[in-house]
Amino acid sequence: MTTTIEIGTLITHSNEIKNGKPIITGTGVTVNRIVSWYKLGLTPEEILSRIGHPRLNLAKIYAALSYYHANQQQIETELSEELAEADKFEQEWLQFNQQQ
Repeated sequence: MTTTIEIGTLITHSNEIKNGKPIITGTGVTVNRIVSWYKLGLTPEEILSRIGHPRLNLAKIYAALSYYHANQQQIETELSEELAEADKFEQEWLQFNQQQ
């Protein structure tokens, strides 16, 4: 007998995990992380191989990508904010190290 999995259960949010960003249930892997690799040209199979999480499978990768396509503006905004924050941190780090 096969077990049917409702795809709506594959992505979740929790303020206690990753500041409420959407994650793949049971993994802590954010949708943003999957999308970032997808936008670099990796296939879902390659993403799965690179992450190597024991609770991750192709269905969950595709669920993350489906979530992205259904909420693209929100995810793109989050990705832009993350990139801006990383750039700011890098600039601060470089300035600090130049003063040393």
